Amino acid sequence: MPPPASSASMQHAGVHGDSFMEKLNSTWHEKANWFFAAIVIGHWGEHLLQAYQIYVMGMPRPQALGMLGMVWPWLVKSESLHYGYALVMLIGLWLLRKGFVGRSHTWWMISFWIQFWHHIEHALLQGQVLFQHNLFGKPVPTSIVQLIIPRVELHLFYNSVVFVPMVIAMYYHLLPNKEERSQMKCACALKPHKSNSAHASA
Repeated sequence: MPPPASSASMQHAGVHGDSFMEKLNSTWHEKANWFFAAIVIGHWGEHLLQAYQIYVMGMPRPQALGMLGMVWPWLVKSESLHYGYALVMLIGLWLLRKGFVGRSHTWWMISFWIQFWHHIEHALLQGQVLFQHNLFGKPVPTSIVQLIIPRVELHLFYNSVVFVPMVIAMYYHLLPNKEERSQMKCACALKPHKSNSAHASA
């Protein structure tokens, strides 16, 4: 009979047998979060720059297109770009959700559901472009909440209320309590300070 496999080799085989989603929320979770955060912050920066161009530089709204719009104006004016980003955000939040536990998972899902509605708003705008028919009798594609709040301010608000819960989720994910740390399958959490761990064991 062949000798029994060692625990190390069994663990190695288990890691290699994990599905893509399991790896994404365990061994790959830290790097995936950094990559996702870079995308989110880059987009957030675009909206902040656009607001700066309007309120500080005094640029007319049609000309305030952010950093990408200064290079590729046609790209920023495309509803496909905005809908595509909203979809990427939604997918990213969903794919990475299982790596979060406890308080971080709660805040991460708050961000997901707000982004889900944000995505619906962009889907309405994209649909109006595809079907060449604007809703509410407006001369340009218009979303529901845009009937109350101008587009630039609205999407700056949307990105803010999606971003803030994400930051809170990441805070609790990096600094989990003892119970949450025991449930985590990734290596995202910062190591507890030696003095704190020594005090806890005393």
